[in-house]
Amino acid sequence: MELNTIKPGCGARHAKRRVGRGIGSGLGKTAGRGHKGQHSRSGGYKKVGFEGGQMPLQRRLPKRGFVSLTSGDVAEVRLADLARVPTADVDLLTLKQAGLVRADAKAAKIILKGTLGKAVALKGVLASKGARAAIEAAGGSVAD
Repeated sequence: MELNTIKPGCGARHAKRRVGRGIGSGLGKTAGRGHKGQHSRSGGYKKVGFEGGQMPLQRRLPKRGFVSLTSGDVAEVRLADLARVPTADVDLLTLKQAGLVRADAKAAKIILKGTLGKAVALKGVLASKGARAAIEAAGGSVAD
């Protein structure tokens, strides 16, 4: 097999529909658009969701719930991932430099997942209750 001989499978490509080419084509005269009306004219289409002046469905249904704009600002870091941080003093900047936290995160929180083998000192980083106990058991500290 050579790259210049590869062709699509049989039936994979359809010929483009040629409209307005006489009555023998099946799409002559009105070119499949029917007679008169908005859809038969050029540029004659309404916007998506328009229901002829009736109140559209997306406006009839009630709005429910709430989406927080700050939901993605706090990044979670597993306790086991703290071992990848090269320094003993851990803050938000060192977590970003180690690649554990996204660059646009405004805060980070350590969660209890895995084990910690070294003593670390957290500064300005949140920690769950279980993670705080595990860090202090390993000889580290958590400063708020």
